[in-house]
Amino acid sequence: MPIIELFDICKTYHIGEVETRALDGVSLSFEPGEFTAIVGPSGSGKTTLLQIMGCLDRPDRGVVKLDGRDVTRLNADQRAELRRNVIGFIFQFFALIPVLDAYENVELPLLLAGVGARERRERTLEMLAAVGLSDRIHHRPNQLSGGQQQRVAIARALVKRPLVVLADEPTANLDTVNGEQAMEIMQRLNEQTGTAFIFATHDPRVMKFARRTIHLVDGRVAENNVATKVANAL
Repeated sequence: MPIIELFDICKTYHIGEVETRALDGVSLSFEPGEFTAIVGPSGSGKTTLLQIMGCLDRPDRGVVKLDGRDVTRLNADQRAELRRNVIGFIFQFFALIPVLDAYENVELPLLLAGVGARERRERTLEMLAAVGLSDRIHHRPNQLSGGQQQRVAIARALVKRPLVVLADEPTANLDTVNGEQAMEIMQRLNEQTGTAFIFATHDPRVMKFARRTIHLVDGRVAENNVATKVANAL
């Protein structure tokens, strides 16, 4: 069964008298274990689509199903519960809490989910080891490089063992080496855990790793193919 299903999704933003159609009749589905890139030029609807799949925004029209559940019918508290329990997020600017060290940043989702202290410690240390940061657990974000901060963000997204991780431009603020390393880590964890990864990106480094690429243009799905075919068209 698909973990995410989108049926005829439309979203329009109004700024003053200007109307922008961010998504225009998007229908897609995503299976468990996917490693998929959503690509397209700025303003194509990539981030809006990710926000709707992540229960951070609601469509004006259409149906979104997450793990078989129609999330468009849920209230704000119910959507927040889904975000806590089944969705991990990775952001372009890492979104780490500056006053918390790496361990505390990764542990935080488990605290919010009410996981017991012993299990929190085991899972937090396990994920920090998985991203190669066992020797940096007590470092705060300003004591870490950009690549290390993104690895903390990857560990935080996966520590609650979500069905899917949604990553918005996860390599945009990383140099070539750190961007490649971040993608290699996410690919390995995808294969080991079975967690699906869906990226919104215009970075060829991400497209190179993706097993499926969806190309958006003006809020519509222009292509839904293997990565190499879409990458050649960009």
